[in-house]
Amino acid sequence: MNEFEQVVARGGVVLFPSDTVYGLACDPENEAAVERLYALKGRAPEKAAAVMFFDLEVMLSALPPLGQRLSAALRTLMPGAITALVPNPEHRFPLASRADPQTLGLRVVSVPALSGVRVPVLQSSANPAGGADARSLSEVAPAMRAGADLVIDGGELPGVPSTVIDLRNYDDQGVWSVLRRGAVDEDDLALALEGRFRFDPSTYGAMVTDTLPGFERLQEQVAAASGAGARRILDLGIGTGETALRLLQRHPDAVVVGVDESPAMLDAAAQRLGPRLAGTHVALLQAPLPEGRFDLVASALAVHHLDGDEKADLFRRLRQVVAPGGRFVLGDVVVPEDRDDAVVDLTEGYDKPSTLADQLRWLREAGFEPSVTWSEHDLAVIVAAVAD
Repeated sequence: MNEFEQVVARGGVVLFPSDTVYGLACDPENEAAVERLYALKGRAPEKAAAVMFFDLEVMLSALPPLGQRLSAALRTLMPGAITALVPNPEHRFPLASRADPQTLGLRVVSVPALSGVRVPVLQSSANPAGGADARSLSEVAPAMRAGADLVIDGGELPGVPSTVIDLRNYDDQGVWSVLRRGAVDEDDLALALEGRFRFDPSTYGAMVTDTLPGFERLQEQVAAASGAGARRILDLGIGTGETALRLLQRHPDAVVVGVDESPAMLDAAAQRLGPRLAGTHVALLQAPLPEGRFDLVASALAVHHLDGDEKADLFRRLRQVVAPGGRFVLGDVVVPEDRDDAVVDLTEGYDKPSTLADQLRWLREAGFEPSVTWSEHDLAVIVAAVAD
């Protein structure tokens, strides 16, 4: 590790094993080193290269603040065999961005031999431009091996390059695309980015009613548990507005603020709810909550996509936005005490239900007074009250 960093710091070029193929690395801020790397590879001078990090937190601290949605995506994807193109409004690492300073390619790898490296590097695969990727040191051209200042043998690697994914519009629009197929396939990316679940708002209601036993009863119970007299409601994971519509019927003087990761869903909710939808926020549930206090916060079939730590963190943040005398109503999939009661078809890695006992404990620790008002198989409704 120390030798790697020392060679990079003095302007050298390193031939090293990544988590996919062998690569060349140098100081991304050293123009002479970058030109040496490009010359070794025979890379066209106008072509961009990725900046690689060996620690996710180091990468995030080296960049300007990213949007919540994009930050969450990078934390999900990295470390991994992904090269992500992200917005670069401050033109960081200009030697890597080349002809497009508004875009930056990023990688975070997990390489045991380089664990603990804290410096970023400009990197490119260790093969002549247009040539085959090297999965072993012996497959790297002799001239390239001889031209490197440090050569690290990592044995045989998977040999498939990283998948290049465009996330430049992900934060604002929730859209992404694969620019180069590679080690991570598109289905796995879709799952990680929840793009696989970019439901069509026009068919979402019918789909969820058909595939989720107890959906209608869950919605009825969420509305029934919401009390009366709320004037400002926050709906987390508002979707097409199904839950919000029922809540507004029960609270005739209220307006609702909706949070959802899908702009298309928020548009559908706006059309459905009209002026009673007072605000919308395109955001993940891990992101900061809308400002202000709410008499009622409700969420139906959204929180179970968070893992345990993320649920506990959400509950702590919710305690700060629920007004005195208000409540949080959670209707969702849970892990039942008897596993034979599980009837909801779950997708591994996307659906992450927790037990009722755990969620009640996290809510109490957050400062709520929770109770279960309804349960059926692996669906339940929890009311978490805030004392006056």
